[in-house]
Amino acid sequence: MKTFCGRANPTTGAMEWLEEAEDYDYHQEIARSRYADMLHDKDRNVKYYQGIRAAVSRVKERGDKAIVLDIGTGTGLLAMMAASAGADFCYAVEVFRPMANAAVKIVEKNGFSDKIKVINKHSTEVTVGPDGDMECRANILVTELFDTELIGEGALPTYEHAHKYLVQEGCEAVPHRATVYVQLVESKRMWAWNKLFPIHVEAEDGEKIIVPPSEMENCPGVPSVCDIQLNQVPSSDFTALSDVVTMFSVDFSKPVQSASTSYRVQLEPVRSGKAQIVLSWWDIGMDPSGMINCTMAPYWVNPTSALQWRDHWMQCVYFLPREEQVLQGEQVLLTARRDEYCLWYSLQRARAEEAEAAGGVESPVCRCHAHLLWNRPRFGQLNDQARTRQYIRALRTVLNTDSVCLCISDGSLLPVLAHCLGAKQVFTVENSGVSCSVMEKLLKANHLEDKIKIIEARPELLKPSHFEDKKISVLVGEPFFSTSLLPWHNLYFWYARTAVSRHLSNNVSVLPQSAALHMMIVEFQDLWRIRSPCGICEGFDVQTMDDMIKDSLNFRESKEAEPHPLWEYPCKSLSDPQEVLAFDFREPVPQQCLSTEGSVDLLRKGKSHGAVLWMEYHLAADISISTGLMQIPNEKGTCAWNPHCKQAVYFFSPVLESEALSDPTAVTYAISFDTKTGEIAMDFKLL
Repeated sequence: MKTFCGRANPTTGAMEWLEEAEDYDYHQEIARSRYADMLHDKDRNVKYYQGIRAAVSRVKERGDKAIVLDIGTGTGLLAMMAASAGADFCYAVEVFRPMANAAVKIVEKNGFSDKIKVINKHSTEVTVGPDGDMECRANILVTELFDTELIGEGALPTYEHAHKYLVQEGCEAVPHRATVYVQLVESKRMWAWNKLFPIHVEAEDGEKIIVPPSEMENCPGVPSVCDIQLNQVPSSDFTALSDVVTMFSVDFSKPVQSASTSYRVQLEPVRSGKAQIVLSWWDIGMDPSGMINCTMAPYWVNPTSALQWRDHWMQCVYFLPREEQVLQGEQVLLTARRDEYCLWYSLQRARAEEAEAAGGVESPVCRCHAHLLWNRPRFGQLNDQARTRQYIRALRTVLNTDSVCLCISDGSLLPVLAHCLGAKQVFTVENSGVSCSVMEKLLKANHLEDKIKIIEARPELLKPSHFEDKKISVLVGEPFFSTSLLPWHNLYFWYARTAVSRHLSNNVSVLPQSAALHMMIVEFQDLWRIRSPCGICEGFDVQTMDDMIKDSLNFRESKEAEPHPLWEYPCKSLSDPQEVLAFDFREPVPQQCLSTEGSVDLLRKGKSHGAVLWMEYHLAADISISTGLMQIPNEKGTCAWNPHCKQAVYFFSPVLESEALSDPTAVTYAISFDTKTGEIAMDFKLL
């Protein structure tokens, strides 16, 4: 039995379906899961344990047997907490088979097999009765079904079903209640993740302004939440226009409705400004009194309390459909609408009754196509004025009034910049109908439909007629391709450049001229936890889970780097950044592989958690764009990362598993770029 998995192919710039062994999906799911992160979340675990103990006590005090239903048991941790707290019996439901098998082993290893039954089903398929999965309905419902948005993993329909069919009326629930909080803010940085701003270009014949299409400005975007580590956003990047207020809460001990609905709250702005963003997070109260509370609140809400780092629950950024001017003290109405799985917000000056008539509960739909083509970091990248100025400077060095320019990048502004800077003719190759549609709208909004020609074709299929039988004198790319996951996947530009070689003039200028892969050894403040074994969690042995994750990470013969946006995950550099591989775009892709070996000295004390890798593109002689480090780290090793890109992280397992030498002084590396597949393989050793 085989399974097909989608993978970006850096040599074609396309998503391809590869045949993998049947258990590949399982291994990927486990290896990239956040189980380790959850087990390291001390605050979550302690609060759940306290809540479970209190719930079992309340049931026992009534003289009843404590029968627990744990939905989404994972490792079985919460069920074991219930059993050790004195529950008479626990039903632990887990739909993911490898996880259910692990839970059986963990429960047995901890001596709870007689008290816990693991049921490998979706909770909606669990049966109750003498011959059912459960002998009787439970009177304590324990779940951990939440994501950053609270409801994105289907918590509401699961609770709705459980109350109807699996638990007694008036049951205890842990958590007892969830409360969602919101704050209205103005933030140019965050708004830049959702709208395209006008771009100013200084040209020979005066300043030109590239404007976004009106349908892009008025588009509500997509309903998917933007979840980030808000604790890494400095307070200087936003202005609070309201206090933090409660948007809604859900009582899990009572029947839950999953049907679409809306919630409204009257806000009184604390200052005037442009309302653009709703910041949101939640907390869960583990008991009816609200004394045991686990909160996702960011740093400015409770400045004196210690923050628990976690990556499985973060905070939400919601974009209002359009920015609204609000005045201090002049009330506005914030409406949250939801379906079973997601939330979206709107703001009205109207009174509640008028707002009721004004809004339905339809989820926002992107009609401009830009939100389908560009993700949030990409919007931020396109709006980065300093970055755009670098490209303008570089384009000036290669363009003249005779230039025939070809751009190869997905939904890029470079063709418009090239035209503004005086290129005689500009062609842009787009690889999808969506990117063609966005570019057509952008050209139309700027009256450039007849000035820039859009070609929807793969580079290898281009014919001289596409270019009106002209030779290309300037080939440009950012490069950026929407299928790229790891930094070097954008080397597809090199393959595309090779495919169009016959259309290029003999003295063609290529921008960027070249690229280099850079690397640095780092110690992470917290990110290491997602790959670190847990061993004992709140007194329970969960090593079976550690072994399972390790097996899945080692499923492939060579370990792989994984993408992370490091601006959200602080780290300290332990070595200097080092260039390890170079790629010359002025020449076609060579037949032979590129490889390098070497070592890097560790200059600072710290735990070598892993290597970070990123690309630098050399646009012109002294103009470069980094997708990773934005400046050389200071003496303390503080790193500033490009906020619009994900960097590649290769974790060193011996350090995470505490098997490493006490103080390594250097790291050796062997890195090779396979020109046939476009993939990079790497190996590191601590000395």
